Order: sequence, then structure tokens, then C-alpha cells
Amino acid sequence: MTQYILAFDQGTTSSRAIVFDHQGNILSLAQKEFQQIFPQSGWVEHDADEIWSSQIGVANEALARIGIAASDIAAIGITNQRETTLVWDRKTGRPIHNAIVWQDRRTAEFADQLKAAGHEALFQSKTGLVIDAYFSGTKLRWLLDNVPGARDRAERGELAFGTIDTWLVWKLTQGALHITDATNACRTLFYNIHTGDWDDELLTLLDIPRSLLPEVRSCSEVYGYTAEGLLGAQIPIAGIAGDQQAATFGQASLQPGMAKNTYGTGCFMLLNIGEKPITSYHKLLTTVAWRVNGRTDYALEGSVFIAGAVVQWLRDGLGIIKRSEDVEALACSVPDNGGVYFVPAFVGLGAPYWDSYARGTITGLSRGSTAAHIARAALESIAYQTADVIDAMRQDSELYLTELRVDGGASRNDLLMQFQADVLGVPVVRPKVTETTALGAAYLAGLAVGYWESEQEIVQLWQMEKRFEPAISAEQRATLRESWRQAVAQARHR
Repeated sequence: MTQYILAFDQGTTSSRAIVFDHQGNILSLAQKEFQQIFPQSGWVEHDADEIWSSQIGVANEALARIGIAASDIAAIGITNQRETTLVWDRKTGRPIHNAIVWQDRRTAEFADQLKAAGHEALFQSKTGLVIDAYFSGTKLRWLLDNVPGARDRAERGELAFGTIDTWLVWKLTQGALHITDATNACRTLFYNIHTGDWDDELLTLLDIPRSLLPEVRSCSEVYGYTAEGLLGAQIPIAGIAGDQQAATFGQASLQPGMAKNTYGTGCFMLLNIGEKPITSYHKLLTTVAWRVNGRTDYALEGSVFIAGAVVQWLRDGLGIIKRSEDVEALACSVPDNGGVYFVPAFVGLGAPYWDSYARGTITGLSRGSTAAHIARAALESIAYQTADVIDAMRQDSELYLTELRVDGGASRNDLLMQFQADVLGVPVVRPKVTETTALGAAYLAGLAVGYWESEQEIVQLWQMEKRFEPAISAEQRATLRESWRQAVAQARHR
């Protein structure tokens, strides 16, 4: 048996490559940040060529760090920032515009028009999504309408649309494969989660030609092989899943009723609901969890737009910390938030509010407020937003969580994890391997090539690193959350 699995973890702010062994342990990790482009307020873009060069670069670096060859890799699994939208020329492979990032709000007005026209129920019934600028569909429509000649070229079949997984596979195979998987497809606003295919009625409403679209495949199968000369050997590309679904798989939350929260640039909670989708009445999303071996499992999802990104803002915007990891020590230097609440609605609020026009707000400032209080309030905002999502999940699923499995960069922050347990009133459990997004992609790829034999084998590999128990009273919890709700009310669009 070939010894290792290579995971591509293409995130919002960095590209990473991780080599895993058969026990799910990390043997090598390489990471490179790339540029965030802000053409105007509320707009966020990426250079797709920079994404590709950074991703292939860290892949080679990860292999070199432990002295292994591409021929030692059994398969590649890909996980990616979802909803980020790209269109490129099929012949040249050149993007026609920067990728429009999931955080981007430029299409909020168009989303409002769709809602005003009475289409919201139709979109939710078919896609499980709310109509929002967050999703790929409105971004793709914008590119077709605003890049000169794009719509005519699309109608002639000259252009290809993809989310970042599609772009990476295209580049890895030098244009031989134009595919996506069900977890990325279901985030577009034009994929029908019940039929498992693109939906012609929704494509018509969004005015998107079907000829642009990739083929939708499962999350775990051998799609093809890397082109010669890229990595030194032709490696099977065998797993694809959007980052949050991959993290849920990597957390071994494979049974209905299990939930995980990923603390990355944003914050994403997924609750496994099994093989029958549930309609949310509390502004959550119904999404494909994964499609494996002909079976589709679903999840309820709550998306928080700004989580770890608030710490980046403290570093880059305010300059009160030099490194993101410094935030915990600064926040711990005060016993509490001093009455300061920070609602980081830099690009609006996601679930359960879906307010595109909310904006970041800090309340409760006094002459006694310090950088430490703001840092602590910023961390606490991540936990409060997660608690709001869990409340909605409880109402939709009538399920009371017994624990919350956590992962992502900010899950290594003990102060945040303890506060999360406190405001939830539920234990928070951190696994030994917190790189569960990449691990999930590795598992999906490994299953496809027989590196792991079954999902049950994956469940047995999961191990706990630390458990955080709630340490405040119900009365304290209620007081804190009421103050948070008041702060959110001030941030909302009025």
C-alpha cells in the first residue's frame, strides 16, 4: 500500500497542503497566505492564479519537508472555501476576472430583487438555501453582466464556471476535468438538493447558461489524475468536499444528531440530519453533507461570516496585536469584557439574521475600556454568534446537543473554547487533530482508493484532546446573552 494521503486545504486567506498517515496523523504541513483584494466597501476578491500557485507550491513543499515523492501518495483530497466564484476561458485557462469571494456583498441588491419578486420559497424548497449575496449564483450573474463580453462568450460555450475546487481540479489536470462535487454544487443557488442536479428553472431565473457549469460528482471517487510534470507523478484525485462538510466528515460526525463547529475566517456549524433533508424555519440552511457510495446525507448549517477574521482585523486594522496568536494573552489580561460588546458585522450578519446591511459595532465603551477589553469582546463575539446558531438548530431539529465538537484555527484558543462552553451550557470537545477540514478531505480520498476501508474505521480514529465544561450559572449565561442581543440590535440595519 502507498503510504500517505495528501490533502489540499484551500481556504479564504491561505492555501495549505497536509500529508496524513494511516492513523490520521499529520506528518507534514505547508501553508502560504495570499492577497485579500478589497476593490470597494463590501467587495472581496482573490486572484485565482495566486490561489493556484500558492496551492501547488505548498503541495510540493509539504512533500519535500518529509522527503517523500509524489509516488508515495495514494490519493489527493481537495477541500476549499465554498461559494467563491470564478469564470475562466476554456481554451486559455485564464480567468476573466478576479474570483468573487463568499464574503462579498456586491450582489445584495440583486438578491433583494429576487426576494421582492417572490422567489424565496421556490429557492429554499429546491436548494435548501436562503436568497443571499453569500452564494455563488448571484456572483456568477454579476460576472456575466459586468465583465465586457462575458455573457456572449458564455452563450457560445467559451467560458467555464467553477468554485475553487473546480478551478484546482482543472489546473491539476490541465483542463482535462471540469467537475465539482455535490457539497460545492449545493451552495450555488441553482443546484436542486432533491434531484441531485442543476435546476433549469433556477438557472433561468438567475439568467445563467447551463453550458458554463461543471459536471457534479460524488465526494469520494477517483475523478482523474494529476497531469504529468506537476508533482513528479500522476496521483489520483479522489476526494472533494467544501470546507465545512469536509470538517464534519473529519470530525467523524457521521451519525444524525452529531454537530461540529469550525472556527476559521468565518464560523460554521453543521448538524448531521441523515438522509432526509429538513426545511429550516429559523433561517438556517439545508445543505448536502456529502455524497458517498451513492448515498446522500444532509445537514443543517448556520454560517457566521466573521469569526477568526475579527482577530485579523485587530491585527491589521487596529494594530493592537502583532500576531493573531497574541490575542488570547491580551484578552486574558482582563477578568472580563468590562461591559464591551463587539458585533463584527463587517460584511453583514449571517445565520440566523441574514442581514446584508448590518455593520460592525462596538458598544459599552467607557474611559476605562482598553485594547484588552476590545480583544476579549472580539473573541467573545465568536462564541455568541455560535450560540445564536445553535438556538436556531435546536428549534428546527428539536435536538438538544450533548456536546459540541470543534475545530479550526481559533479552536486552539482555550479562552474562547471555555467561553463557548459557558454561553452554550454544553461541553465543548476539541479533537487531537484540529485540522479536521483537511483530514475530512483526506478521508474521502482515502476511502475512494481503499486506503481506509470504511466509515467505521474513520470513526474509530477520532480522538479527544481536551473537553471544556460550562463554568457559569444559568443566570449569568442569560445576562450575558441578553447584553449580546442588545448589541446585535444596534448593529442591525434599520
